Amino acid sequence: MKKKTGIRVVALGGGTGLSALLRGLKLHVVPRHDPYPTGQRPIVDLAAIVTVTDDGGSSGRLRRENRVLPPGDIRNCMVALSKDEALLGRLFQYRFSAGRGLAGHNFGNLFLAALTHITGDFAEAVRVSSRVLAIRGRIFPSTVSNVTLEAILGNGERVHGETRISASRSPIRKVALVPPNVRPLTEAIEALRLADLILIGPGSLYTSILPNLLIPDIARAIAHSRAPRVYIANLMTQPGETTNYSVAEHLRAIQTHVKPRIVDYVVANRQKVSPTVARRYRKQGASQVTIDPARLRKSGVRLLLGNLLQEHDKIRHDSARLARLLLDAFLPRSPKR
Repeated sequence: MKKKTGIRVVALGGGTGLSALLRGLKLHVVPRHDPYPTGQRPIVDLAAIVTVTDDGGSSGRLRRENRVLPPGDIRNCMVALSKDEALLGRLFQYRFSAGRGLAGHNFGNLFLAALTHITGDFAEAVRVSSRVLAIRGRIFPSTVSNVTLEAILGNGERVHGETRISASRSPIRKVALVPPNVRPLTEAIEALRLADLILIGPGSLYTSILPNLLIPDIARAIAHSRAPRVYIANLMTQPGETTNYSVAEHLRAIQTHVKPRIVDYVVANRQKVSPTVARRYRKQGASQVTIDPARLRKSGVRLLLGNLLQEHDKIRHDSARLARLLLDAFLPRSPKR
């Protein structure tokens, strides 16, 4: 009997956007004990490459006070991929509300910080934590170097740090890493080399997506890949980062920062936000990202649309529908020959 094969998927990003994507994809990952993937579980390897430039909140405090890489985005991804998200996920997301030096921290961040000091290696701490949570996939920090994000704004001001960049109201002209030539993990580059599908986003354009792509070896690995390279567009604009940006303008920012071109397809939501929720977001300076098919075609990418909106307290991608759209669109094209 011929052994069946499945596809290898790599997703890059950070924040809540990447977590939402992973939460849907994990339902299609083959269990580790099953070497023969079925049509229902076509993903044999799911790898997440996560940005490490966060300098705010609990992550920022741990970074400054304990000299560890910011664990927050990685913690969110681990919870999203965990087998028992209801219990262990709640534990890792638990935030202390009192206690001198403890208030504001959450358990998962402290756990990762402690493991980093015990193992002497942040990447090893992530691997150990992933085993504890029995995650369906692999998680890699984009780099283990202590890297800072820097932005040049439209008014010419130079701003350092992800938190200050997000809070600025002048348009962002360019972002860069300091230092600029940091190296990624070898395992992350190998995952990109073997990938049958590469997913970029969703997430904050300048503070979650681009920090990964600004690492030269990561950008080079994506550029050289023969896999479909897919940018998943955000649902809403982000005040201080992408005010009034359309989908095409998100893509233009990526292509301006990263050469050669690394996006073949764009996945975007076509479902309208309800008027009540739209008004609430508008008060915060955010609006639904508009789709401009003609400009996207001129950019040389193919556009895929779906009803991907999920409205609760906050607008999020519908994890299950997004995963299904991606697999329906790209599974027949993989694995590579």
